[in-house]
Amino acid sequence: MAVTIYHNPRCSKSRATLKLIEERGIEPEVVRYLDAPPDASTLDGLLRLLGLEPRELMRRKEPEYQALGLDDPALSREALIAAMVTHPRLIERPIVAKDGKAILGRPPERVLDLL
Repeated sequence: MAVTIYHNPRCSKSRATLKLIEERGIEPEVVRYLDAPPDASTLDGLLRLLGLEPRELMRRKEPEYQALGLDDPALSREALIAAMVTHPRLIERPIVAKDGKAILGRPPERVLDLL
């Protein structure tokens, strides 16, 4: 029953989500995705578990989103995933995965459905 959180310690939502998990006596694997970005395969798998398309997991207000032209509807799934791998700030957080399921912790209480 391993729990993994893709975490940014500077994000209040991510910190709140991690706290909710730990308050339930669970010690999750904490992946600081800005320091160790997931590779394309891992990110693709997380997207599939979340039931999201890449653009739905992107932080569209980040400067990189506009600078890289990621709002172009012609961009492929692979191109969008590659952009998130190269620029992990674009990845919405936190993502929590457990037992072949994943959820985006926005709001943090959503993670309780997974636990």
